[in-house]
Order: sequence, then C-alpha cells, then structure tokens
Amino acid sequence: MAIRMHRIAIVILNWNTRGFLEKYLPGVIRFSSMEGAKVVVADNGSVDGSVSFIKEYHPSVEIIEFDRNHGFAPGYNMALSRIEAEYFVILNSDVQVSENWLYPLLHTMDSDPLVAVCMPRIRDLNKPEFFEYAGAAGGFIDKYGYAFCQGRIFDIVENDYNQYNKVKEIFWATGACMIVRAQLFKIMGGFDPEFFAHMEEIDLCWRLKNRGYRIVYNPGSIIYHLGGGTLPKENPFKTYLNFRNNLLMLAKNLPPGKTRKIIATRIFMDYLSAIRFLIKGSFGDFRAIFRAHSAFYKGSDLCREFRRKEARFITGYNHNEIYPKSIVFQYFVKRKYTFTALKWF
Repeated sequence: MAIRMHRIAIVILNWNTRGFLEKYLPGVIRFSSMEGAKVVVADNGSVDGSVSFIKEYHPSVEIIEFDRNHGFAPGYNMALSRIEAEYFVILNSDVQVSENWLYPLLHTMDSDPLVAVCMPRIRDLNKPEFFEYAGAAGGFIDKYGYAFCQGRIFDIVENDYNQYNKVKEIFWATGACMIVRAQLFKIMGGFDPEFFAHMEEIDLCWRLKNRGYRIVYNPGSIIYHLGGGTLPKENPFKTYLNFRNNLLMLAKNLPPGKTRKIIATRIFMDYLSAIRFLIKGSFGDFRAIFRAHSAFYKGSDLCREFRRKEARFITGYNHNEIYPKSIVFQYFVKRKYTFTALKWF
C-alpha cells in the first residue's frame, strides 16, 4: 500500500546503521519540517534494532520494512515505488543536514521543469572545512567514464573556500543526497537494479541527460557527510562494483559510434589499475577487477537490449559536462589536482 501523497518525501535507506540514525535522524526531522515534507526510512532487513529505535523515539517517521538487504539500487527502487510524492530526496543515513538545507534544492527544482535532479554542497562531517569525497560540489566524468567532482579529483579533496559557490549544471549528483522528480524517477525505471550499489546515481543522471534533462548543483544547500559508513573504501567488493558498474554504465549510455573504442581503452586502463593494486599488495582488489570484467561481459546483452529500447527517447549524446580529455592523464602525468586547474569551463 502506497504512503499518502506528499510534496517532498525524504527517504533514507537503512541497513544496520542504527548508530547513524540515532545521531543524524533527529536533525533531518527538525530541519525538514517544511510544509508537505515527510521523512521515510526504508529498512533493508536490519538486525541491529534500527526499526524498533525509530518506532520508539521517532513515531512521526514512516517505516518501510524489507526482509533482507537488497542493496542500494534495488532497495531504493522498491521503497520509492510505494511512495507518492512530487519530489524524492534520497539521503544517506550518515548525513548531518543544516538548517534550511531543503529550500535551495526545492527552489532549483521548481524554477525549471527540465531540472531532473539537484544536489547540495557536501562537506566532510569530520573535517567541515573540506568537501566530502562522495559528491563534493557536483559530479563530472571524463571521456573514459572516470568520475570526479568539483572539489575532489581521485583521492585529493579540496578545502572549501567558496571557490565553487555558483549554481551550476553538472553531470551527476551523488546518491548521498539528491532531490529528484518522483515521476521522472519512476518513468526512468529508477536506479538500474543490476548495479546493486555504486555508480547507479551516475548512470541515472546520464540517462536523464541523454533524454534532455538537466542535473544541477546548488551550493546554497549545505550538508555534512560522514562517508564510507556501509561499505568501507578499502574493500574488494566495492572495487568489483565500481569497475563492473562503470563498464556497464559506459555500454548503456555512450554514443553508438564511440562505445567500442572507449570501452576497449577503458578495459586496458583497468588492467593498469590491476597492476597498480598488485604492486601495492592489494590482491583482493587485483582479483576484483578481473571478476568485474567477467561480470561485464556476461551482462553485455542486457546493455545492448537497453540501448535498443532507449534509442527512441534520446535527444542527444553530447554533453558539455563530460570532460573531453583523460582525467587520469591530467592527474597522474600533468599533476592537475583540482577542478579549476583543468581550465575547462
């Protein structure tokens, strides 16, 4: 049964993160009490008492319960299919929001019907003078599908001194916090469930942009993200998901004439990453890349079927928010460590 209609549904997907809910959920409730907003927690089969905690201490929060961990992408798809709203706010459980954080996002969405997704400025909860790794000041990709941000390129995260202080069109918004038109989310089929977790938000944003919609960053909204709460950065399974999902995303969304060449180049670059992991002694990550490639080849038929069905909705493949060079070369060879150093646009 669907939850009654709301203008804004703030949906937190939870899996055994009661500690985060205890710390950060009260702030979400307090600073999201604008008219029409509703907080929902979708629980992915937690066994840490998360649900009982919410029921006892935050009875105003709607709860959707699942029997097991379905992952980020399928979990959100299942939860949002049960919710009726004008806008969905997808929010991680390890996020501390600030006062009036919703208003700039909502204003951006209301001001232009072609804006499908908007994200806030994201700072590091532990080091609030810095941007946070996962989304920083808005996401971009290079020609080979490598993701980076205003405020973060690979492992270098910038200090936030208002250098990215303008509302700006970006390529992708982070799943740590994003507001999306609910109807569009459902029309697009939500996140690709094959992704399970990681890069599903980039894939969704790319699909939306190929259909002519805009993704926007609004720095007037500020949140603080802990990051790495569910799956630590140094984890072979995360490496597997990132490498596999990146290839799937490229195969689904690249222009037809460039797909094979770019994917072939990207696979070669993945092999270089595997060698780097091997030299570092990260044997689990080394093996994860080859597992990712094997899984990608097995899923290639699904990508081709997706492209065939999606073709009639495409309005264009050329996006200014795709960096036309290799960010790997710019970073490791030319030593350009900040977004502004790219002298792009």
